[in-house]
Amino acid sequence: MYSADDPTGFTALESEVRSYSRAWPTVFDRAVDATVYAEDGTPYLDFFAGAGSLNYGHNNRRLKQVLLDYLIDDRMVHSLDMLTTARREFLETFHELILEPRGLDHKVMFPGPGGANAVEAALKLARKVTGRESVITFTNAFHGMTLGALSVTGNSMKRGGAGIPLVHATPMPYDDYFNGDVDDFVYLERLLEDGGSGLNEPAAVIVESVQGEGGINSARAEWLRGLADLCKRHGILLIVDDIQMGCGRTGGFFSFEEAGITPDIICLSKSISGYGLPLALTLVRPELDIFEPGEHNGTFRGFAPAFATASEALRTYWTDDTLERSTIAKGALIESHFNSVVSRYSQHELVAKGRGLARGLQLPDGELAGRVTAEAFQRGLLVETSGPDGEVVKLLPPLTITDDELRRGLTILDEAFAAVLS
Repeated sequence: MYSADDPTGFTALESEVRSYSRAWPTVFDRAVDATVYAEDGTPYLDFFAGAGSLNYGHNNRRLKQVLLDYLIDDRMVHSLDMLTTARREFLETFHELILEPRGLDHKVMFPGPGGANAVEAALKLARKVTGRESVITFTNAFHGMTLGALSVTGNSMKRGGAGIPLVHATPMPYDDYFNGDVDDFVYLERLLEDGGSGLNEPAAVIVESVQGEGGINSARAEWLRGLADLCKRHGILLIVDDIQMGCGRTGGFFSFEEAGITPDIICLSKSISGYGLPLALTLVRPELDIFEPGEHNGTFRGFAPAFATASEALRTYWTDDTLERSTIAKGALIESHFNSVVSRYSQHELVAKGRGLARGLQLPDGELAGRVTAEAFQRGLLVETSGPDGEVVKLLPPLTITDDELRRGLTILDEAFAAVLS
């Protein structure tokens, strides 16, 4: 299958829908911590981390040993939603280390194993609870690629892939969408209170506290508090999609912690297993837990080996605030570095964005940003773009990355920016 036009041997066999392999045209073989290796042994520093699925790095040694022991002992692997020891261990650990210390009493629902299914479950449950259909979403939101999740996603290219009208969702401006020229929620509040607005009474609002795919747009804590208050006053359920920004990405375990809000429903996936194994959670306040048995299910809900690694990840990284403080400090280092890049290339009007270890540098257009990430790849760094036009160079390194690795990656980025912008 190999040819001069297809040196990796994949083009002849795999669908055209593949995307990351086009940006990084090499064949990867091994990965350890914050480094991945091509099959020829070439190392690449990873500022991508499985799109936020590998917060604790590749093949984390401690989690790997737990996984190996689990499999060697012939423990349950596939169990649907049957009761297993691994399931009990995870539920008890998650309650003890994550929910209880944060004053959350949410019930844990296991939908299908991906983030989009966590969102689908949240949307279905909100509509069942309220008896309403409409959901408020936000500009530049991304919630997944299934039809329900796409209906509350902003990106026109991704929505276009649905092939049918995406209905029962109404977009509203995200924080700072109008660059501070319009008061928060003035438009939404007016529509909700005006009987002639034509806005159907919403079942829920779904929001990301930091929009990852949308361009590393970070909502202010006061904006999130205002949104939570608006939902409470109007009897609207608040869903926080913490699939990419949860599990410590912004510092605290949940990205909304600094705002001091309590969502009605929380969606988690990506790094919840700790090892890159598929797992997703939909957390619901007890009074909302009204699905009938089997009303939302899936063959691979609650993947048992993921329970084992998830429990160990929680015990390893969330019994104290060491990782949280480290993430905030490393994020401050990137912020300072990006501010210097903004100053150095002031003629390009760059914008530094983000919180914790979810960081972005917005360029004038997607063409320039794409060239930067291509230059970085040639120098041994994996970093992607995001935003509606791919105009943001997006950093999601493992939370466990060392300071030396982080600085080395930023140096490579400096070289890439210089090659493109100087």
